[in-house]
Amino acid sequence: MQKKILEFTNILRKSGIRVSTAEAIDAFAALDELSLDDRDVFRDALRSTLVKRGEEVSTFDELFELFWSGVHDNLRETFGDAIQGMAALGMDLEELLRQIAGMLQNMQGDAGQLSELARAMLTADLDLLEQLIRGAAEQSGLDRIENFLQVGFFSRRTVEQMDLDGAGEELRDLAAMLEEAGMSPAEVAALRGLIDRLMEAARKSVRNFTERELQQQNHDYMEKFRRETLLEKSFYHLTEDEIRKMRDVVERLAQRIKNVLSTRRRRRKRGKLDLHQTLRRNMSRGGIPFELVFKQRKKDRPKLVILCDVSSSVANVSRFMLQFVYSLQEAFTRIRSYVFVAELGEVTHVFQESDINKGIEEALEGGGAINVYTRSNFGFAFHHFWQNHLAAVDKKTTVLILGDARNNYNDPRAWCLRDIHNKAKNVVWLNPESPSAWGFGDSVMDKYLPYCDFAEECRNLRQLSATVDRLVL
Repeated sequence: MQKKILEFTNILRKSGIRVSTAEAIDAFAALDELSLDDRDVFRDALRSTLVKRGEEVSTFDELFELFWSGVHDNLRETFGDAIQGMAALGMDLEELLRQIAGMLQNMQGDAGQLSELARAMLTADLDLLEQLIRGAAEQSGLDRIENFLQVGFFSRRTVEQMDLDGAGEELRDLAAMLEEAGMSPAEVAALRGLIDRLMEAARKSVRNFTERELQQQNHDYMEKFRRETLLEKSFYHLTEDEIRKMRDVVERLAQRIKNVLSTRRRRRKRGKLDLHQTLRRNMSRGGIPFELVFKQRKKDRPKLVILCDVSSSVANVSRFMLQFVYSLQEAFTRIRSYVFVAELGEVTHVFQESDINKGIEEALEGGGAINVYTRSNFGFAFHHFWQNHLAAVDKKTTVLILGDARNNYNDPRAWCLRDIHNKAKNVVWLNPESPSAWGFGDSVMDKYLPYCDFAEECRNLRQLSATVDRLVL
């Protein structure tokens, strides 16, 4: 057990979790006092002794599942599917295996000719299968795997090291021998079908093992790869699980922007060196700059007014834009948020009364101010803002609009956006559609473009991050 724990601590270190020798000794001492039969207690003991930072808990939990329980559970699932497939064909697998065992006993020791792998596959001995896969993977050098492109290579090497094809031939020869010994054609066909399913399950299990090993050995790299993939993935195609993961990516990006802002703010507070005034101030000292003079330049934080289309087609853009903005709210003097589909309502209070994630979900549902289950009408929403909220805009205000400008052939009332633009510092429009689609069909984006200081395509997180950079940096 101590050897396994040391292997686990090495994987944690490779994934960026710092584990000292003293902490590993603490884990040994804790496990000496606790029962290892209770999985939850075992996990909690390791977590409490090996993890020091709250942000490392999720990484620890994922690696714990991969290292301590993943392989056997995966084998059970994969081979269970193969066996259930036989049951779906109306075959009694247990009866078939009993018949095979009886016939083998009468074949004068032919059963002994089956290799360990062939016997393990035929009897679904998962413990032996796991040992054989682990041994073959070790001999194939799987611990050197570094990226996804090597998964196929190391999977094939592991399969060759196991001699899986040889085990398959043994099982097919066994089926032929049993047919000659008097097994009925239907049962022989069922056995051959079972062999094919077991071979497929074994190959799938080896590939799954290889992928899990990659995740264990290169967890930090894999997390960076997933984040980069999410940055490029269209908001239209995100799954529920990816939306949850995207929240963490947005938080990381927002923190990066915060760090840059903090550095720039410190530099701005000190100001740039004023060489001319420094030389004049130090003329009495022979020009030696004993006293430095800096240029003081104050930069006011802008006000921000957000108009978010929360119709289903652009909801994800609005979700992550709101998370970005409210994560960086110290970069703005004030933020006022409005949501619309056709009606427009203010949801600023939602973010003042709730945390960011809860506030965003409530805002996307209309914040109790509008009906989100209606057809989009940008002209109606802009007119409502012009009529009731135009006073919120002045020369220090950036107006940020998120929407696809699909107006369902209603009046766009572009003059309302013109008046907003005339009062604002600038108007920024983020559109999840490609510019090639602007102005076609029921899109009225071409009518609004003259009154935007800049309009950008925003269909993934990388584009959204670039726009936020432009707003606050």
